[in-house]
Amino acid sequence: MLAFSAALGQELPSGPHGCTEGSCYPATGNLLIGRAVNLTATSTCGLNGPEQYCIVSHLQESDKCFECSSQHRYDPYRHRNSHRIENVIYLMDRNGDTWWQSVNGQENVGIRLNLEAEFHFTHLIMKFKTFRPAAMIIERSADFGRTWRPYRYFASNCTKTFPGVSANGLHHINDVICEERYSDIEPSTNGEVIYKVLDPAIHVKDPYSLDIQELLRITNLRINFTKLNTLGDDLLDRRFDVLQKYYYALYELVVRGSCFCYGHASECAPVPGVDARENGMIHGRCVCKHNTEGLNCERCRHFHHDLPWRPAEVENPHTCRECNCNGHSTQCHFDMAVYLATGNISGGVCDDCQHNTMGRNCETCQPFYYQDPVRDIRDPRVCVACDCDPVGSLEGGVCDSHTDLDMGMIAGQCRCKAHVKGTRCDDCKEGYYGLSQNDPLGCQPCNCDPRGIIMMGAPCDQISGDCSCKRYVTGRYCNQCLPEYWGLSNDLAGCRQCDCDFGGAFNNRCVMENGQCDCRRHLIGRQCSEVQPGYFCAPLDFYKYEAEDATGHSPGDSVEYRPPTLSHTVTWTGPGFARVKDGAGLVLTIDNIPYAMEYDIMIRYEPEDWEAIVSITSVQLPSSLRCGNLLPTEQLYTVTLPHRNRYIQMPRPFCFEPSNRYVVAIRFQRHGVSHRHLTAFILIDSLVLIPKYTELPGLQGTEPEAEQRREEMIRYMCLDSFMITPMPVLAEMCSKLICSISSIIHDGALPCQCDPQGSVSGECDKVGGQCRCKPNVMGRRCDQCAPGTYGFGVSGCTACDCHSEGSSSHQCDPASGQCQCRPGATGRQCSDCQPGQWGFPSCSHCQCNGHADICDSRTGECRDCRDDTIICNCKQGYTGKLSHCSGIHIVLCSPIDRSRCDQCAPGHYGNPEQPGGQCLPCRCNGNIDTQDAESCDPRTGQCLKCQYHTDGPSCAHCQHGYYGNALAHDCRRCTCVTAGTLQSACSDGQCHCDRQTGACACRENVAGHNCDECAPNHWNYGQDRGCESCRCDPQHAVGSHCNMFTGQCHCHPGFGGKQCTECEQFHWGDPQVQCQECNCHPLASEMAQCDRLTGVCECREGATGTRCEECARGFTGDFPACVQCHPCFQLWDDAVCQIKRDLEHIQYTAQKILESGATPVVGDTRIGELERKLKEVQDLISAEDSDRIHQLIGQGIDDLRAEIALTDGRMMGVTRELNTTAEEERALRRTLSNLERELRDINATVAYKQNLLDDYLTSGFTGSKLHQEREYYQESVKAEEKCNASVSGPLSPVEQSKETRAITEDLLDASKDNFLRALAAQNKSLNELQQKAHDLDKKVHHLSHKVGRAGCPDSRCGGTGCRDDWGNSVCGGEGCNGTVSASVTALNLARNATDSLNAANEELQGVARKNQAMNTLEKAQKKKDHFENNNKKLKDFIKKIRDFLTEEGADPESIEKVALQVLAITLPVNRTTLDKMVMQIKDSLSNLSNIEGVVNQTAQHISRAKELLDKAKEAK
Repeated sequence: MLAFSAALGQELPSGPHGCTEGSCYPATGNLLIGRAVNLTATSTCGLNGPEQYCIVSHLQESDKCFECSSQHRYDPYRHRNSHRIENVIYLMDRNGDTWWQSVNGQENVGIRLNLEAEFHFTHLIMKFKTFRPAAMIIERSADFGRTWRPYRYFASNCTKTFPGVSANGLHHINDVICEERYSDIEPSTNGEVIYKVLDPAIHVKDPYSLDIQELLRITNLRINFTKLNTLGDDLLDRRFDVLQKYYYALYELVVRGSCFCYGHASECAPVPGVDARENGMIHGRCVCKHNTEGLNCERCRHFHHDLPWRPAEVENPHTCRECNCNGHSTQCHFDMAVYLATGNISGGVCDDCQHNTMGRNCETCQPFYYQDPVRDIRDPRVCVACDCDPVGSLEGGVCDSHTDLDMGMIAGQCRCKAHVKGTRCDDCKEGYYGLSQNDPLGCQPCNCDPRGIIMMGAPCDQISGDCSCKRYVTGRYCNQCLPEYWGLSNDLAGCRQCDCDFGGAFNNRCVMENGQCDCRRHLIGRQCSEVQPGYFCAPLDFYKYEAEDATGHSPGDSVEYRPPTLSHTVTWTGPGFARVKDGAGLVLTIDNIPYAMEYDIMIRYEPEDWEAIVSITSVQLPSSLRCGNLLPTEQLYTVTLPHRNRYIQMPRPFCFEPSNRYVVAIRFQRHGVSHRHLTAFILIDSLVLIPKYTELPGLQGTEPEAEQRREEMIRYMCLDSFMITPMPVLAEMCSKLICSISSIIHDGALPCQCDPQGSVSGECDKVGGQCRCKPNVMGRRCDQCAPGTYGFGVSGCTACDCHSEGSSSHQCDPASGQCQCRPGATGRQCSDCQPGQWGFPSCSHCQCNGHADICDSRTGECRDCRDDTIICNCKQGYTGKLSHCSGIHIVLCSPIDRSRCDQCAPGHYGNPEQPGGQCLPCRCNGNIDTQDAESCDPRTGQCLKCQYHTDGPSCAHCQHGYYGNALAHDCRRCTCVTAGTLQSACSDGQCHCDRQTGACACRENVAGHNCDECAPNHWNYGQDRGCESCRCDPQHAVGSHCNMFTGQCHCHPGFGGKQCTECEQFHWGDPQVQCQECNCHPLASEMAQCDRLTGVCECREGATGTRCEECARGFTGDFPACVQCHPCFQLWDDAVCQIKRDLEHIQYTAQKILESGATPVVGDTRIGELERKLKEVQDLISAEDSDRIHQLIGQGIDDLRAEIALTDGRMMGVTRELNTTAEEERALRRTLSNLERELRDINATVAYKQNLLDDYLTSGFTGSKLHQEREYYQESVKAEEKCNASVSGPLSPVEQSKETRAITEDLLDASKDNFLRALAAQNKSLNELQQKAHDLDKKVHHLSHKVGRAGCPDSRCGGTGCRDDWGNSVCGGEGCNGTVSASVTALNLARNATDSLNAANEELQGVARKNQAMNTLEKAQKKKDHFENNNKKLKDFIKKIRDFLTEEGADPESIEKVALQVLAITLPVNRTTLDKMVMQIKDSLSNLSNIEGVVNQTAQHISRAKELLDKAKEAK
């Protein structure tokens, strides 16, 4: 009984507050009850038959050995000797003759209890019949026997038996130690072993902690007996009869515990499959609380996974919370990651969301669905399918799942791809085309050049992407100008005409970006209409041949030079005329023709009535395409030279060609006379070749441009200007046209080649090429002196100034200026007398008395007196001058002044003071100032101040940087160009040249007298290395020359590239073979450039052909107006193609038959059929009535022909009618379209005018402000609707809250009074019961000490100190009225009352929670009143806004201000927060169900508690 009491003291109590606010635990008991089948032993005596065993007893006992037979279960009447292991569970009878016993002498014996579930194990009690074991181990398993861990070791000698186990006592509650107190040999019987999992000696702070729970948790328990306690005789004698008294025998085994529920259950039920239902059995299936489930409440209940499952704790039950799936799912699971992410608030994740929802709480709609803003989230139809085009939407058509204005989301709004628009994302944005599902951006950009399209709003076709180009724009993207156009811009037409100069440019095409035309050589400007500096355009009379230069002058002919004078009109060209006598002639050679064409021949002359016979002969046979087929090669002209004109033109032109030489022989004679006059002559100026410009490209043909240019040549008298001498100033239009003509003839502009000595600069007139000459210089190039001048040099030419009396002509030597003197005259100008004479022109001999040979030619003063004669030059005022070399040695002119003539005069040197000394002229070649005393050294004669840019001791050569003839005063500055001259020859910006010729030292591949141009076939002038080779392609370039500055070779038409090694733009082919022009049709091709290899153009839809110049298959009409055929065309086209394939197959088969003689496919049957038909034909032909057959066949053929002709006629008539009808229909459609368009315009205009009229009639402000007012009003109306929807209507949160409040008020009104009265009464009763129970405990405790002693033998109830036959204490029992029995009964009643009170307390706590809900309802009432008040204010506010908007006189500014304030109004909380508040109210109300039932149940519990109190009093 003491052992049992000790066991009771270790019961694990349930939670102090039941299962409501913390952990709870089922009652403990003996786990062996009802589990006899689960209790096993490894050794049991008598299982296989009776066995003998003996006991260690007193000597007076006669029975020492007994029989064990355990083949059958114990039965007190039949099998009293059965000692199976189940006998230890409880006492079978009161005689103490049931126990378990092992086989004799076996030491290692185990007892094992297998439990069907996890249990709490608290303590173990064993009562042995024999000696207690000398050593044993208690082990546990928490995984159904897979692994084992020891609880405690027991041994009489722990150190020896279990050396590795501590025997120093228990320090921690979970220490594994060895204990010796239960292993002694005494007592020999009724020895006990008690093991408590939670040792009372160790303080446990929290018996409900997880560590303690883990220590108590078992599924299996095992007791291993490892050593018998013996008296030692077994060590000396191991006979069987000795070992018969040593075995393990166990009266009773108690395994105390409870089912293991992790603190989530206060009671347990049988495990499914376990049928045992014995009284007092501790079942293994927990009756779970806290929304848990499982045998041991080891997991959360279904759909209660919002919090992680945890074992319950004292103050925290860790109740599993229901998942919130908004009614769209009945399954969920716990996700720790989600739980941690929410801050340990919620970890439930809904599974298998229905109604197209998704998300952790099924709170969002699945992709391709959106949340209906007017439906509650719990509505099964809350998710509506998106209506988005999957082609143009992002993610295949996903729309915004809900409305979130902060994120820019609107429920159901499609999210279009970047280049897509529309409510459904089914249209490309403006400027994009080709809606495609594979395009991540949806549509491709039109890429239309905004400058080249017609409409900015819809620049291209949304299907094809073709841009709508302006008139002169082409290309898929309208980014190219049509050929012969440039400058893509925002102009109406898009591009401007290239307008290339027809002569200055190779063609009328230009670079699209800058309009630069392809210029000929030395022509510049965008249109190639300007001449490069240093170049000029040849005039029409450029090819003139001066008569003065004729090679074949007849004897007696001469040249009459005529210097230009201001007083006479210049009617000639060149230096003058050729004087040709009557009957004489001129011979001219022409070998500089630039262009093969016909030229008009003109002779210029001074007016006379003469005749000219002109003969033109080509030295070589003509070989050009233009002149090669013209015969004869000699042409004879006879013309009359009328005296009223100065020129005569040959009646017919003559074809001249380059690379040929022509001889022109002209004979002149007087007109109308029969004999020649030897002294008669005519002055011939020149022969002129004027090109027949009308046969040049751009001027010939019937094109409007050519005709216009020809008309302009006539209108502005461009050709006539060259007939007149002197030529008048050309009109600007003439200059332009003549430049174009010259550019064609010369393939560019001609170099000025102005002579650097005779010209002011290197530039010349743009038309004519006349350089600007220095004074007295003439010639186009300023390269010769004018008649009557000489000394061509840097200063121009000097006038001859020949003396009219001393010279025979006004002309002089062009180099020295020496005039042609008459006899007796001398000097350069023929203005001096001969030496020894003076007084020109009446010359007389000098009078020098024989002492001098010469005298002054003007004054007669003697020079160089000899024989010590002098000439004294007296000062003014004195006389005595002697000028004739008298013989007097000294002549005194005055008493003071006299001249000794002892010094050399300026320009002389010598030593006159010495005897025989004389003064000689300084030998400076006339290049010093003879009046300057410092011009030469007076002693040595060395020249000191050379003039005229001369240098040297004798001024005999030009100084550095100059060249020419120093002796002729002709030193000119070097004109070397620095960019082309060697750097070593230049310094300080001035270059040196050859002092004689003026030739400059040019860099490599640089040419020209002045190093001013690249050598032929070179370019890149101005580089340090000199010029580079052009490297023009010899086949594709016009020549080997190129542009001196760009290196661009002049390519043949069709070729391009810098060196003409490529095909030019808009051409194709192999440049090594031939380049051809693309000629893509500008309207039907995508671009003007064709395939550079094949020449095939890229055609637009509906066009085909190599050049896109015909309608494609499937299109009809007159190109380029191609119209797609009727859809039936495709059907017929398929049939035609099939027939074509069949015919090709037949042709192939026939070809095979012809080649091999065998039919590859045709069988004998087919051949037989053909032979049969052939025979029938032969029979018809050979029949006697063949004539009749032929007649019938002919008649049939005639009938068929007639029918065919009739049908054809009808068909042609129908076709004509159809064509006429179609044309009329098209015309009517055009007319109808025009009318519709005009009508729309009229309607739009009328509507617009009407709006304006209404605006001005009804308001004092403009239409734009009225429009704004209407927009603001619409926004106000929308805001009003939005506000109304949020506060009114059946689905609004306020209305739902109102309904909920009404329901709550009804419930409260129905049960409030009863609930409050019952609650107060129950609280009072509970307080009284608790006080009475406390007093009862004290009295029971006091009563337990008043136990008396009674007689033991006579009383079955026993008493204090009474024992039965086995030595057990006997006190009390059933039917006894002693204190012990009464106390036990009272104790049980008190326990039951405690349990009932706990249950009542739990229910009262639920009622308290309901009371809390009532408080919540009161708050809801206040909120409702607040909402209604606000709703009323809002309605009043809306009414004020409506009245304000509808009344007259409201200005737009006030309306706008009111609208903005309305739009700025927001609800105090958002929709989500409001929904949560409503849900909380509904949840609170749901907990108030069955209030009356709760009150009644509480009253019953109070009544029961009173009954228990009464029983306790009676027990007292």
